[in-house]
Amino acid sequence: MTWTIKKMIRLIEKIVEYQNPTVAGLDPKLEYVPEFIKDECFKKYGKTLDGAAAALLEFNKALIDALYDIVPAVKPQAAYYEMYGWQGVKALAETIAYAKSKGMYVITDGKRNDIGTTMQAYATAHLGVTDIDGEEAEAFSADALTVNGYLGSDGINPLLKICGEKDKSIFVLVKTSNPSSGELQDKKIDDKTVYETMGDMCESWGEELRGKSGYSAVGAVVGATYPEMLKELREKLPHTFFLVPGYGAQGGGAEDVKYAFDKNGIGAVINSSRGIMCAWKKVDGATEKDFAKEARNEALRMRDDIRKVVGEMK
Repeated sequence: MTWTIKKMIRLIEKIVEYQNPTVAGLDPKLEYVPEFIKDECFKKYGKTLDGAAAALLEFNKALIDALYDIVPAVKPQAAYYEMYGWQGVKALAETIAYAKSKGMYVITDGKRNDIGTTMQAYATAHLGVTDIDGEEAEAFSADALTVNGYLGSDGINPLLKICGEKDKSIFVLVKTSNPSSGELQDKKIDDKTVYETMGDMCESWGEELRGKSGYSAVGAVVGATYPEMLKELREKLPHTFFLVPGYGAQGGGAEDVKYAFDKNGIGAVINSSRGIMCAWKKVDGATEKDFAKEARNEALRMRDDIRKVVGEMK
């Protein structure tokens, strides 16, 4: 069966409308949250998990308010919420809902990895609907989820049906941005690297999940810190949309990420987390009260930086 893929198309349309392929990573360690927000939340809830989670949520909402009309997508990293217990997980769910209410595309960065019914449960939690004795409810309701494909098709197939039925997407780890990624991903299987093999599997998994743009609902995570490999994979994976971490704090720049894009200037979203969230700390004269304004300014600077090397997105 071939499914209708609309949300990925809407993401691409937003990228073209904003001329901005940026995704803002919402990875809010408590130390990143301005003191005035923490003080307010701690006054109400104490220095507890409730207080910490409330601070994360207020921080996120202010960032989303500053970004939603210039940045098409956000990417909350689940671990930064899970470390604050169920209260943090609730803040994650509320962050996702708030971003979607502002029209943003939401990628939950969970890097989930399991097989069979366990992977089905992850897929249901993050992308699908949960059955509650005949009634249905969305647990998290993100538009996309990052996943680890290194258990093979057993870990991916449970996601594909939900992606088709619910018009959701996944981004599979292919060539990650961390320094030690080559210990496994650069190894050869016959004449192909492991990362190239995983990329080929993404193309195959997405065959029945392609939209009118030509890109499928099965994307790939490919780091900006390895630009030659990014270029190689863009050429070999014409139907696979890329999520590109590594810009900014991890060392990648516009010249590195330009290889992620196709001839029309689309085909990828470029993530920046600390660079946007903590932008005010690098601006002379800025105070913590300026965090949202400076996050917006950094997102615009990043947009213009990428546009210089990629050109018009169409």
